[in-house]
Amino acid sequence: MKGVLLINLGSPEDLEISSIKKYLKEFLSDEYVLDLPKIIRQFLVNFIIVPFRSPKTKEAYESIWTENGSPLILNTKLISKKLEKKIKKPVETSMRYQKPSIEAGLKNLINKGCDEIIAVPLYPHYAQSTSLTTELEVKRLINKINPEISLTISPPFYNNSNYINSLSDSINKHLPKDFDYLLFSYHGIPERHVRKMDPTTSHCLKNIDCCEQESESHKFCYRHQVKETSKLCAEKLNLDDDKWGISFQSRIGPGWLQPFTDKVLEDLPNKNINKIAVVCPAFIADNLETLEEMNIRGKESFIDSGGKDFTFIPCINDNDLFIDFLEEFVSE
Repeated sequence: MKGVLLINLGSPEDLEISSIKKYLKEFLSDEYVLDLPKIIRQFLVNFIIVPFRSPKTKEAYESIWTENGSPLILNTKLISKKLEKKIKKPVETSMRYQKPSIEAGLKNLINKGCDEIIAVPLYPHYAQSTSLTTELEVKRLINKINPEISLTISPPFYNNSNYINSLSDSINKHLPKDFDYLLFSYHGIPERHVRKMDPTTSHCLKNIDCCEQESESHKFCYRHQVKETSKLCAEKLNLDDDKWGISFQSRIGPGWLQPFTDKVLEDLPNKNINKIAVVCPAFIADNLETLEEMNIRGKESFIDSGGKDFTFIPCINDNDLFIDFLEEFVSE
């Protein structure tokens, strides 16, 4: 019997400072997230980042936490339940970091009689800090638990037509009739991550239009893939080129993909763009980066800079067309 394991990034278990620290430590200790020499990474994580960042992270989570817990986990579980009902096969929810764990999800599927498992990382676009680390962890755990289980790990789905249809539908349902601009804001990554994933070692970020030039690197290029998702959605929504754009949020330090979302939000009113809608397609389920960073801080920044109307477009979450896409995706 086939079973499906849906995997998202992760969240603290609760709002206790110990849980916040535990999550941050596990997340940032991953060599594919903070790709520095181990001794430097351990020093930064244990003595600088976690101690100083935890209180601010706790405050941010408090602003979006629900009575039932983490929005990311709740939204991902809703997707799992809908998919399980539709495909009539076992579906488990797991997180790359913290609980519910990938290991527990795999064991639950095996205990339900699954001898074939398809793992679906819920990241539309490929990056070493999401797709690669998740793939390696799933393979490590299945070899530890039962290497005889048939395992398939689904690829990124950034340009899948059914995914684009579901994303466009989700956007359209929340897009106001009167708006000046639709901003696709993606989670930022360091430029070095893009270069590291380039199998040719000679294409990515080598010139200004590298993402538009055909290359085998596109299979692993986060920057190309987010551009493609945005372009396909804009076409589906019949948007003129001057009615939409791309930016990158959540940067930490220099050398990250640009333009930066916070700077774009501050600058748009100066261009007489006063009514905007913002969507965050790097995320399937709403979470801290969408609900707090964008819908609270991003909105405040735009309004404070002279903007008039800010429409936050929720993530795709359990959109029915997305569930239809997943049904077909896991059956391929």
